[in-house]
Formats: sequence, C-alpha cells, structure tokens
Amino acid sequence: MSLIPKKGTVYVVDDDEGVRDSLQWLLEGKDYRVRCYDSAETFLSRYDAREVACLIVDIRMGGMTGLELQDRLVERKSPLPIVFITGHGDVPMAVDTMKKGAMDFIQKPFQEEALVSLVERMLDQAKEAFSEHQQSASRDALLAKLTSREAQVLERIVAGRLNKQIADDLGISIKTVEAHRANIMEKLNANTVADLLKIALGSSAPKA
Repeated sequence: MSLIPKKGTVYVVDDDEGVRDSLQWLLEGKDYRVRCYDSAETFLSRYDAREVACLIVDIRMGGMTGLELQDRLVERKSPLPIVFITGHGDVPMAVDTMKKGAMDFIQKPFQEEALVSLVERMLDQAKEAFSEHQQSASRDALLAKLTSREAQVLERIVAGRLNKQIADDLGISIKTVEAHRANIMEKLNANTVADLLKIALGSSAPKA
C-alpha cells in the first residue's frame, strides 16, 4: 500500500480515448493515481478489490456497458464507489444507477471542479469501506486461532451463559471452561469480556 499516493486510485473506464486522456491529465494533476481502461471487460479482469479506489465509468460503451459493469460489481459485493459519465439523453438511466448504489453521475462536458470534488468524496467513502474490510479480516484471523472447543465456549460466552451452564452444555468441568476462557482471552488479545464481545460480534456482523 505504500506505493499508492495518499489520495488513492481512480479507475477510468471509457471507450473514448479522448475522454480517458482528459480525465487522466486532470486527475493526475491533482495528485491522484489514475488507471485507464478502454472496456469494462478489461477493467474487470484487472480490478484489485484490495485497493482504496473509486470508479469513473461511461454509461454507454461498446461491449459491456457501464450499467452491466455496475451489475457485475454489485454481484461481487464490491464496495467500489462508482460515478457514471453520461450524455444528455442518459439522465433517467443514470438515476436508475444511483438506486443501485452509484454515488452520482456527471454529464459531458463535465466541470473540472465538480469532478474533483466528487472523486474526493468517493475516495473518502472507499477509505471507510476499506478500513471496515481490514478490521473484519483482522477479527477473522484472530478467531481462526481458536480450537473448535474454544469456539464452542466463546459462542456460549457471547450468548450470556455462565461458566457452570457452559460446563453443563458441553459436558466438561467448570475448571476446563475457565481454562478455555483464559486461552480465548489470550488468543483474541482481549482484556475484558466486553473486548471479547466486540471481537466476536464484530466478526459475525454482515460484511459490507
């Protein structure tokens, strides 16, 4: 990640070379990293979901359209913020894209300041989504350290069961439950039961 400028990456997908060049010139001049693609298919084959990035895509293209690309990204549960480039007749279509989660649309010819402001907002959203993804991955990695028995004990701690009840549930002694609890706390770097709950419940929350 250290190679990526602090402002993040902007993907530009448009089959018009002039539009790609003008967007690249404008955004690189504002210190963004820009990657251009002449088709949605090429973009999809190279898209790296681990990057903090946003997408500017033409709504109408030969081959896969911008709308179809959005559908593919929605299917993949991609958190990538999207803005569409539209012609004058595409506004009703662009409104539909926003119902599916697009952040906005801009009409050609676009105003530089409005575009840069929009990119800034999209990257702020991308950073939040990326941070949540990282936290979730970190929690999952911690929980993967638990044995199956420790996972069973943790599940019951989260459900509010007392040590004696957990011992009865699993057919083990209270001392064994206490030993498992100590191991769980250590493996999850938790100092309190509240810490434990945050980690356990966070990991089972729906992924963005």
